Amino acid sequence: MINVGVVGASGYTGLELIKMLIIHNGFRLTYLATSSGDIKIEELHPSLEDVISLDVQKADTKDVIERCELVFLALPHKASMGFAKELLEANIKVVDLSADYRLDLDTYEKHYTTHTDKEHLDSSVYGLLEYYREDIKNTNLVASAGCYPTATLLALLPFIPYIDTDAPIFIDAKSGVSGAGKKLSDTTHFVNINDNMFAYNPINHRHAPEIREKIKKIHNKDTSITFVPHLIPASRGELISIYATLKEDIEPLEILRERYKNDMFIRVRETPVNIKATSGTHFCDIFAMKNDKAIFINSAIDNLLRGASSTALACANLMCGYSESEGIPTIAYVP
Repeated sequence: MINVGVVGASGYTGLELIKMLIIHNGFRLTYLATSSGDIKIEELHPSLEDVISLDVQKADTKDVIERCELVFLALPHKASMGFAKELLEANIKVVDLSADYRLDLDTYEKHYTTHTDKEHLDSSVYGLLEYYREDIKNTNLVASAGCYPTATLLALLPFIPYIDTDAPIFIDAKSGVSGAGKKLSDTTHFVNINDNMFAYNPINHRHAPEIREKIKKIHNKDTSITFVPHLIPASRGELISIYATLKEDIEPLEILRERYKNDMFIRVRETPVNIKATSGTHFCDIFAMKNDKAIFINSAIDNLLRGASSTALACANLMCGYSESEGIPTIAYVP
């Protein structure tokens, strides 16, 4: 058994990690932490009463080094890199759920803040499993992919060789409210989101440069991405609709089936996808169809799982020599 910890146990992604780790056959959950600590996990998350009882500590790198061989950092951007640096220097494996190690230095500092751990930034591996699986097996630092980029890239990347990348690519993205985290705001207040739907931070959302950068790295193509996220009145789930122009005739579903024929958590669908079918699972469902030179690509994931915590766990599995699927949820929350 490998001793693991979760720093940032109070948030939604921290809770999802705990739920998977307590039934994992290879990981032993030995450390939970928040910024304040001094509470039990079942008090912090009452849904865990009579499931697990574990003290939640005030986050401290020395405690992590003493108790863990691998740690998940479910922390805000900027907080993770300060924490990760000490752990990596102590040879602790790290899976970071923030954006701190996802991007090239210039891109990160343009859209987030000054980076304080440039040394480890260069050695991080992007946690998009279907494209970086072998690299993930041989690293001590995984930067788990963002939720919007995960759903977008898994849908879009197979088609980049067939798309006119000189033409605009439009990404219409919709996410449940849990994607905004637990902290209350005017935007996520019940009376604002109930029976409502709206775009936020259109075109300038900082997941857009993440999408562009990964397309460039994987396919060596510069793309014109117009990314528009929307908040929808649902607790969880993410739906992506992509519109692009083809430069040659293809059969879209055949392209998807061939690219993902060896990937157990990609489901190529015959009809447009929906968020309920993936809610509570690690699956990414993808559909595509064309209209002459226009292509419509449609994907759905659970934003808290495939978009964060279950991807982090699958990456940790590969880092530690376990099956990618160990402890990964596959049964959807239906109805």
